[in-house]
Amino acid sequence: MTAETAPRIPPLEAPYPEGIAELLTRMTPPQAPEVLGLFRVMAVNPRLAERTLELGRHFLGRKASISLRERELVILRVCARCGAEYEWGVHWSGFADAAGLGEAERRATAARDADLGALQPRDALLLRMVDQLHDTGDIDDALWRALGEHWSHAQLLELMMLAGWYHAVSYVCNAARVPLERWGARW
Repeated sequence: MTAETAPRIPPLEAPYPEGIAELLTRMTPPQAPEVLGLFRVMAVNPRLAERTLELGRHFLGRKASISLRERELVILRVCARCGAEYEWGVHWSGFADAAGLGEAERRATAARDADLGALQPRDALLLRMVDQLHDTGDIDDALWRALGEHWSHAQLLELMMLAGWYHAVSYVCNAARVPLERWGARW
């Protein structure tokens, strides 16, 4: 491991300080093979980790008003645009199959210059939304109208917040240099 790839905030290691083991258990999805490195980094600040838990559960759980496929396409594209291979790989390995994503979506979410024409039209709209938000912090009128043909205002708010949330997650993954998971996909 080089200085450029060494974690800047090392993930906590067991045995964990009092209360941290329970927090990490609540943060870790049941299907995860182990406690994720990102969660062990976040647990360095337990109060912040606790506060982010509910928002993360909303975006990934049954409370969301958008489908798993839609959520994962947004998450994957945001992470790729931010260069967050850690989070992109965790989501690809953990959710792509369940979301019905295949090789065309993998290529489209991972490459900035991917041909979105190979995607379903709704999927391409989501990736275009992420790209515009990432590049400009806004959505132009034409894309907004196109998005509005498929998603309600409440869903559009959720999609924009989801993109922003995973932008923040990507910042943490990249700047803290969270070590890649052994089982996570790579670009």
